[in-house]
Formats: sequence, structure tokens, C-alpha cells
Amino acid sequence: MPVFVKKVLLWGGVAFLFYFMAFRPDGAAQMFKAIGAGLMAMFQGLGDFMTSLMT
Repeated sequence: MPVFVKKVLLWGGVAFLFYFMAFRPDGAAQMFKAIGAGLMAMFQGLGDFMTSLMT
């Protein structure tokens, strides 16, 4: 992918994120909570896997 396209997509995503947080703060908060919960579940699963390997 050309560098210009990557920059446009990156800045478009950042702009959308700011727009979403400015005009839909409740929805943005719920989205970030869901992303955080998903990441925590993934790391918890990884930790459980590593613990089961060690025992």
C-alpha cells in the first residue's frame, strides 16, 4: 500500500475517533470499555495458558 494511502487512512481514523468522542461520548466510552474488556480477557487467557504450561 502506498505511503500516502496509509497516511490518509491513519488521519481519517484519528479524525473519526475525535468526532466520535466529541459528538457521541457515551458510545465512545462504551466502545473503549468493550475494547479494554476484550484485551483483558485475551491477556488473562494468555496468562492462564502460560501458568498451565509451568505446572
